[in-house]
Amino acid sequence: MKPFAYERADSAEVAVREAGTAGAKFIAGGTNLLDLMKLQVETPQTLVDISRLPLSEIEEREDGGLTIGALVPNSDLAADARVIERYPVLSRALLAGASGQLRNKASTGGNLLQRTRCYYFYDTAMPCNKREPGTGCSAREGFNRILAVLGTSENCIATHPSDMAVAMRVLDATIVTLKADGDRRRIAIADFYRLPGDTPHIETALEAGELITHVELPAPPRGKQIYRKVRDRASYAFALVSVAGVVEVADGRIASASLAFGGLGPMPWRDAGVEAALVGKAPDDIAFGAAADALLANARGYGSNDFKIPLARRTLIASLRELTEA
Repeated sequence: MKPFAYERADSAEVAVREAGTAGAKFIAGGTNLLDLMKLQVETPQTLVDISRLPLSEIEEREDGGLTIGALVPNSDLAADARVIERYPVLSRALLAGASGQLRNKASTGGNLLQRTRCYYFYDTAMPCNKREPGTGCSAREGFNRILAVLGTSENCIATHPSDMAVAMRVLDATIVTLKADGDRRRIAIADFYRLPGDTPHIETALEAGELITHVELPAPPRGKQIYRKVRDRASYAFALVSVAGVVEVADGRIASASLAFGGLGPMPWRDAGVEAALVGKAPDDIAFGAAADALLANARGYGSNDFKIPLARRTLIASLRELTEA
């Protein structure tokens, strides 16, 4: 690990001011950042400790939703009675991620900002456009079993690793931030993450020194909620494919459907065409197959991850059967 300066912020305003300097990074739980620093994938000149800021509360909203502080630990969020009752997809996604010890430390804001677990991103001896722009993507012709089949580019096929973010995407969360100049922003999660394109190292809409302070959830959606995760082992494994779903069935038809996917793309993946293929249809395998066709129309495997395409189809159909069963 390379030497770095350490500053402890006593307010969000101080934090963004200190983080506005070149080479600065925020740290809260540090469950991802510290690993990357040990490998010298991340080499911040300054760490700004935000762990003691008053951002650890879950508050009611007038619309029936919740405002979640960026420092709420994943374990606390998963166990909150309001989350369990109103947003079970979120609670289940959190419990499917990492180990209990890590969930005790990992923060809500940090979870959204996890970086890919691509083997080549972590290996500083290998070319990686996400780690060092312009050097190339070793994964495309390498071992890419866990990597993306949707939303990729010639420059990167990495996946986003968060389970929580997939549930937040299906719930249409809004991310509240404080910028280095003191302005505040509210960013819909649909606009928060960026496709790799020619700039895979730019992963979110955040500006330099911008701090996530809260996540807002709207009123709970109507319908049944599930989170289904397919992984190599039952504990502490990232998703090969995951589905966060909210579906309402009325009068024998699918009245509404919201679906987001993990393990398939460089961001929590959501495709309006998948939902459009379901709404108004009878909840049967014909409609489910059409939704899978819409999801995977542009999917591309890169060798050792080819299996993800049929696996995604089976996982989606199984999830839809569970969501629509009486």
